[in-house]
Amino acid sequence: MTARTQRTRLLAAGVAAVSVSLVLTGCGSSKSSEGGGAPNASATVNEVKADDKLVALVPADVKSAGKLVVGADASYAPDEFKDDSGKVIGMDVDLANAIAAKLGLKAEVQDSGFTAIIPGIQSNKFQLGMSSFTDNKEREQVVDMVTYFNSGSAIAVKKGNPNKVDPKDLCGKKVAVQTGTTQADEIKDTRNPDCAKAGKPGIQNDGDKFDLQTDVTNAVVSGRDDAMMADSQVVDYAIKQSGGQLEKLGDTYGVAPYGVALAKGSKLTPAVQGAIQSLIDDGTYKQILTKWGVEAGALDKSTVNGAVS
Repeated sequence: MTARTQRTRLLAAGVAAVSVSLVLTGCGSSKSSEGGGAPNASATVNEVKADDKLVALVPADVKSAGKLVVGADASYAPDEFKDDSGKVIGMDVDLANAIAAKLGLKAEVQDSGFTAIIPGIQSNKFQLGMSSFTDNKEREQVVDMVTYFNSGSAIAVKKGNPNKVDPKDLCGKKVAVQTGTTQADEIKDTRNPDCAKAGKPGIQNDGDKFDLQTDVTNAVVSGRDDAMMADSQVVDYAIKQSGGQLEKLGDTYGVAPYGVALAKGSKLTPAVQGAIQSLIDDGTYKQILTKWGVEAGALDKSTVNGAVS
């Protein structure tokens, strides 16, 4: 995946408070003047008004409830994370609010473990999952995915790359990843089999896996792990927030679309796709991405089940 699958504030065992304080402060802050260039969470975005044609597509039961319940793993800044007050904010949250407004609804974003979101959609706990899900063929077998953003994978190491990590050859290294993410699958399904074919030791333990992305970042800052793998804009954000403790290694790769997850065959799917396309067309979408510093991932067109792999 390029897209993540999971991700808070708790430190990994053995992490020194001094070494991770900048990371934790950055990921919990909405202030653009702190943490080495955080996005401006207070930037204004044009008010979104309901679109009557899209409202007509909303199923009666959802319309009567007046809201969309959205699952998000709030440890994946700048896409979804908690501010200093504990409120869930981020690019996906702003987009969820805007989608709901286009449909004449309110968004209720609930913090959830990443791997619990798709089962929550299948059990009707959530109508939507907006948590940096890469749209891939495997996910499309169990949920509908409405594309809304492009993201790739990236690798970060401690400043100066003290453990001599080669982004093209991670064999034998300790690499931190979030559980259930595309990057975790990449290690297990691609990188370690390639190491075995080359007669080299694999990435240790198929990756050092954490439930929270903040803990992934801390594992590298503290020196527990040699490198981390995550979605490209998440790596970029972590580097900015680390106060010079991290650096990117190599180029972004494996670019693929994110998708809003909905129940398979949901009658709400065309309404959500229409809302996203309307936000793209009227400029609100670009405002939201620019607010969070991720406009490089903008799409021109939203599609249903548009996985590339």
